[in-house]
Amino acid sequence: MKGFRTLARIGVVLCLVVVVMGGWVRLTDAGLGCPDWPGCYGRLVAPDMTHAEAAGEAFPERPLDTGKAWREMIHRYAAGVLGLVMFALAILALLNRRDPEQPRGIPLFLAVLIVFQALLGMWTVTLLLKPLVVMGHLLGGMATLALLAWLALPSRRTQPDGGAALRRVAGIALAVAVVQIALGGWVSANYAALACPDLPTCQTRWWPAMDFASGFKAWHGLGIDYQGGILHNSARVAIHVTHRIGAVVALFVIGLGAIWAWRRAPAAPGRTAALLVGGAVLAQFAVGIAMVGLSLPLPLAVAHNGFAALLLLSLINLTKVAWRAD
Repeated sequence: MKGFRTLARIGVVLCLVVVVMGGWVRLTDAGLGCPDWPGCYGRLVAPDMTHAEAAGEAFPERPLDTGKAWREMIHRYAAGVLGLVMFALAILALLNRRDPEQPRGIPLFLAVLIVFQALLGMWTVTLLLKPLVVMGHLLGGMATLALLAWLALPSRRTQPDGGAALRRVAGIALAVAVVQIALGGWVSANYAALACPDLPTCQTRWWPAMDFASGFKAWHGLGIDYQGGILHNSARVAIHVTHRIGAVVALFVIGLGAIWAWRRAPAAPGRTAALLVGGAVLAQFAVGIAMVGLSLPLPLAVAHNGFAALLLLSLINLTKVAWRAD
């Protein structure tokens, strides 16, 4: 189990890197830096400008941009290494299946999930950044991170965990965070991050014209190039405002949950976990405000993606503390 948990912890770090790198690729418009999959312009290594003519002949609609191509391929390489780690965890789980402490279901599920994630990565390219696929790819990455963290954290408790009440608080906070992460993914996939360039109003109004039906339409058909977004202004505003409202709700619910857990948890692990949750949700909310105020600078936008992952990890930690077995 020691080797298994060490490998799971390596997987957590690597998955966090992949998630943040995925946000960096998306935010720099490099999601279609390689118009094919799994290679890049027919090569396993991103081509340089000496191959620009051949690349242009093969994909005339996607002129070669070596910077974007390399960003996309580095992300794919990192995801491939993560896949190997997850398959190794599944193999270890099968080899150690007679050990009563060995988790089996989650490692095997993760092996299936990483294959589905690879398919979503392929569809992200072949379906030209379809928002539903892009958001699904993000949520799959976050689910992978959460499950790896669950495996990496210790299972046995030495002190009381606070009982059913702490479990309910942790569960509600985690559910709210997942919904907000999904909304954030929908904002990014539909290029709605700057639909409201002012705070606390949106386009100088408290309640601007919003088209929720178009903004949250899941399917727009095949063959559409979604790079840069296809939605009109009021649809993007609807997505952005919904995410803002969700951010306030998340801050309120998760923040109160962290305060409650810090005050009521009977042991140090629970109080420490609550402090980590509170710090993560405050940092994420502050970065979100700064992003709008500073017109979406790339470092802050990438940090926003990273803090979402850290908030998720802190909530998984709090949940694991609440559910530790005797």
